Order: sequence, then C-alpha cells, then structure tokens
Amino acid sequence: MRAVRIHETGEPDVLRYDEIDTPAPGENQVRVKLNAIGINYIDVYHRVGLYPLPLPAILGREGAGVIDAVGANVTDAKIGERVAFVLDAPSYAEYALVSAQRIVRVPDAVSFKDAAAALLQGLTAHYLCFNTYPLKPNEWCLIHAAAGGAGQLAVQVAKIRGARVIGTVSTEEKARVARAAGCDEVILYSQTDFVAETRRITAGQGLPVVYDSVGKDTWQGSLNCLAPRGMLVLWGNASGAVPPIDPLLLMNKGSLYLTRPTLGHYIATRAEYAARANDLFQWMAEGKLRVRIDKQFSLRDAADAHRYLASRAAMGKILLIP
Repeated sequence: MRAVRIHETGEPDVLRYDEIDTPAPGENQVRVKLNAIGINYIDVYHRVGLYPLPLPAILGREGAGVIDAVGANVTDAKIGERVAFVLDAPSYAEYALVSAQRIVRVPDAVSFKDAAAALLQGLTAHYLCFNTYPLKPNEWCLIHAAAGGAGQLAVQVAKIRGARVIGTVSTEEKARVARAAGCDEVILYSQTDFVAETRRITAGQGLPVVYDSVGKDTWQGSLNCLAPRGMLVLWGNASGAVPPIDPLLLMNKGSLYLTRPTLGHYIATRAEYAARANDLFQWMAEGKLRVRIDKQFSLRDAADAHRYLASRAAMGKILLIP
C-alpha cells in the first residue's frame, strides 16, 4: 500500500509518499480501507517533533472507510461496515489497522468525507462545550479561530448548548464564515483589540470561559477577557506553545482557572467515545451540525496540504483522499 511517512522531523518536505507492505489485522483488530483522511494540527506537531513519534512513522490520526478484513476474536465488527476512527491508528495511508473497540459506525446519512472531516474536531468541540466547561443557555463564551474547521464545529456545538458566542477571526471573509457557523458577535483581531471588544460586548463583566486553540499569540489576551473565577481552556497551539505560567498570575487576575485538555482523556472508554460520536452523527443527519470541507488533496500531496494548513488560509476542514 501507499502511505505518507516521516523518517525525520521538520518542514513539510519531510513527508514521503512511501510504498510499504499492506498490514494484516492482528487479534482484536480490523483493517479499514480508507476513503477519506482528516488533517489536524496534531499531525503538524508530530511532523515537527513537538509531540515525538518513533521513526519512521505514518502520520494522521483520523479516517473513515470500510472494514475489509478482521482479525482473530473480533465478534462485533464485520467486513463491509462503514466506520471511522480517531487517535488510535495512523491514517495517512490507503489502509489502517484499528482496534475493534475503537471504531465508530458511520450511518448511511453521513458521507465518509463528512465523517473524516467531523470526527476528531467534532468530538473535541463536544467535550469542550459539554464537559471541560459545560456551557449554559444564554451564557457568553469566546472561541478563537472561529472560521477554522475546529472553530466552526465548536461554535455550532456551543449554539446547540444554547450559549452566545463571540468568535475571533483575521479577515472579513473569515468573519462571514464565522457568522454563518452561528457566532453572535465576530471580532476581527487584525483590526480590533479583542480584549477591549469582548469587554464592551459583555458590558465590562468579562466571560466565564474562553476556548483558545491559538496559544502563544492569544493566551494573555484570553486571560484578560475572563470574569473573576472564569476559565481559560487552552486546547491548541496553532501559533506556538504557551510559555510556563506563574500560578500567581491566575490569582491576581481574578482567581481564574486554567486547563489544557486533550481528546484522549474524554473518549477513554468505548461508551463515552460512542456516545459523543453518535451525538455528532445524529446532529449531522438532522442538519444541526454542518461540516465545511475547505479543500481536498490527494494522499501523495500531503506536503502541500500541510503547507496550506500552515498558511492559516483554511476556512474549514482539509482532507486527504487516497
């Protein structure tokens, strides 16, 4: 099979389109013939070595397709089933081996492309808004990068929770996308101080929560948007890693809370994983959650896809197609 691997860390040029043996499923595994592969910022972190992998390594942690082989002792998955997965198997390839316990069924009403586009980012949006900080009806929140693939899904899930959403974006075109996703207010941070504007929108009260996937460039402003005892949820490093933070800073700014969650801890059990995924797919089938696929690249062009992701031009999900 063909797979995109890194043999060293670095810029997008380290991504190689290799030919390797097609793997056979082991005990309690299924093999998925992939129809669509999702690209996420974690793939960049793996590529550059921020989150190191043993080398050589196939990148990717999200895909959707059809089971075409099952291993020994697999009793609850069948050849021909439509499935998707996140985190538990590398996905920049024509086939992926996945634990039978870590697949989710994709209903016929949801396409493979939409499933691959929505699962990782949608599950993330689900746990952020339902569990990390459970949003309440009519409560304000701020979501950075609201026009990106993850941002648009977070906005929509926040609206499903009944919250009011402030989104930050960099351009007028992205502002239109963020409003279409459901933002009640949109701040162009390239033109306006998002802290001052947030204070204006909230009549000086500040916010109970900021969901910050940008990191280095925004975290200080995000803290300054919070009301006393508010929570900063750092869930990404798109602009770089946040430096070490003195806990006294949180006290001085209003006894604030700071958390840095990751998806794996919120889908640790099969039941929780399936429940979140089933919510996403049901909302998609009902038209309550819309996935915006910004651009598709051939698997062999994964380096170009990473360059596009790094350009910050994307207004939706980027997919690889085997």
